[in-house]
Amino acid sequence: MDGFKKTVDSDIKSVFIDFDFFGELHEVEGNEIVIVIDNDELKKKQGGQDLAVAESATLFYAHVEDLPERRPAGQSLSVDGRECLIDDWSEDMGVATIALRENIAG
Repeated sequence: MDGFKKTVDSDIKSVFIDFDFFGELHEVEGNEIVIVIDNDELKKKQGGQDLAVAESATLFYAHVEDLPERRPAGQSLSVDGRECLIDDWSEDMGVATIALRENIAG
C-alpha cells in the first residue's frame, strides 16, 4: 500500500497541483504555495444547494502538506494578504478542498 500512496502523492504534485498545468502561485498564511482555483466547481456546489458553500467566493485545491493544520468552518485563513473565512475544508488522499469567503468587517 505504501507504493500506491507514493504514486498518488507523486501524481498530486506532478499533474493536478502542478504550476505548469493547472496551478497558480498564491500566498497562504504567509507561505507561497501552488493552488488550483476552481470556481466552476464552486458554482456547481452552490447550484446544488450545498449550504456549507452557499455564500463562498472561492474554492481551491492544494496539497495538504503545503497548508497549515486543517481548520474548521468559521475560522480565518490568510490568502494573498486577505483574511478570508473558511466555509468548508475537506481533505482526501493528500488534497485539500477549501471554500472561502471574504471576511468583510461591517
